[in-house]
Amino acid sequence: MEKSKKVFGNELPLSVYHKAVRNKEKFMRKYGDDSDKIYHLDTVPAPAIGNLLGVKNIIISDKSGICFNEKSIVIGNIRMGFGHYRISMAIASAAHAMGYDPYWFDLHSFKETVGGKVIGEQNRLYSMGSKLSQKSKLFNKTVWEPLNSEGFRKLSYNSADQKTAELMTAVFKEIPKNIPYIATHVWPAQAAVHAGLTNVVNVIPDNWPMALHLSEGAVHTVQTPSAYLGYRALRGMDKKRPLRPMPERDIAYTGHYVDHELVSNIDEDCRRRKERVKNKAPKRWLMTVGGAGAQKNIFMTIIKRLLPQIKRGRAVLLINVGDHAAVWHELVKEIPQMKQFLTEHFDDFSETASFCAKAYDGKISGIHAFCHSDIFAAVYSTNLLMRISDVLITKPSELSFYPVPKLMIKRVGGHEAWGAIRAAEIGDGTYECTTPAETAAMLSLIQHNGDIIVKMCDNIMRARDAGVYDGAYKVVELAVKNK
Repeated sequence: MEKSKKVFGNELPLSVYHKAVRNKEKFMRKYGDDSDKIYHLDTVPAPAIGNLLGVKNIIISDKSGICFNEKSIVIGNIRMGFGHYRISMAIASAAHAMGYDPYWFDLHSFKETVGGKVIGEQNRLYSMGSKLSQKSKLFNKTVWEPLNSEGFRKLSYNSADQKTAELMTAVFKEIPKNIPYIATHVWPAQAAVHAGLTNVVNVIPDNWPMALHLSEGAVHTVQTPSAYLGYRALRGMDKKRPLRPMPERDIAYTGHYVDHELVSNIDEDCRRRKERVKNKAPKRWLMTVGGAGAQKNIFMTIIKRLLPQIKRGRAVLLINVGDHAAVWHELVKEIPQMKQFLTEHFDDFSETASFCAKAYDGKISGIHAFCHSDIFAAVYSTNLLMRISDVLITKPSELSFYPVPKLMIKRVGGHEAWGAIRAAEIGDGTYECTTPAETAAMLSLIQHNGDIIVKMCDNIMRARDAGVYDGAYKVVELAVKNK
């Protein structure tokens, strides 16, 4: 079915459709067309989370070796930053806890396919734009912010993505058409629908409605009531005309996508945070650093501001740089005085897990840096570290929705602003601190006033009681409902 000419009954101009066709043809000239090829699939245990969450990683093989059963759920995703992998892990965790077998299906990892090459190219462009936005205020203001907030919002943008996703279907041939399939990025969702899968759930990450995330033929899920209304109405996706809304059957509000290990331990984790405040223990700060090196000045400000508190034993800083060792070395070079307090935990996930287990019940001090070249370990390390932390320092992206007290630093891309708005409304995080000075002031406020952490913990528990963090479970329920 042609999906580039209309979206939920809203006709697109022929010029938009023809542009989408030309875009697809450009990729075909560059990478070819493997739509008639059969890629055989097999599985291996997923690194880091294979044993923890029972996740099987789908790979391309010389012969078919994959065996699905009635408990199988496929999680379609791509590596684009850490966010979509993080959401996939939340879904896998919930599925595993509910008795299902999660299969990891990363379209970006299939480098030999046309779809993998197309995704790789677009990922490189997005990463380049993200880095440039942090180096040039003019580029950020005139290009990057408008693109991420309004450009991706336009209904016409969906046409090009739908047409390009037709090039990503070849690898689906050995995936059963009726299997519960959960996509944590729109391209795997669109590709699955084009490949003929009939039970597709499209997990939308953002709290700001954008046509970029639409995959007609799938059930769309959102994390917040405001996102539900925005997507249902296709809010602002074509400012020149009124649009037909998305049908009720095509969208569901689920709540925040959060891992079972975090949701099921909210009470105990918050109790321990409040106990540490009561006992005047060192405040534990967790800082996540993206690979684009975005917000470097803010990170440097945070580290320098915390160093005196770390020296006095009043603060502990945990830094996860994911799989980006170069970013970490840049920070150490800029702030060499960190070294006297520093312990590095690099490329040993079992040691990282052991450190977190000991820190949960025991005392820690100084600065601890974490870096894992394996993407699974790099992402899941933050999950382990959140449970032993008092405050998470993060940009308002996917981590905005996690049940841990948060200090929100400046966004990277206009669409992220609404993640901070959601956290501020619930009360489990601050508003977005947009400058290094504002960030430093908020850091100092929380460092010297433990009641803020206590209040955020109380708000987290109230939100938990209201089902706010149950989104991952509900996504799985939707996927298996029509099995």
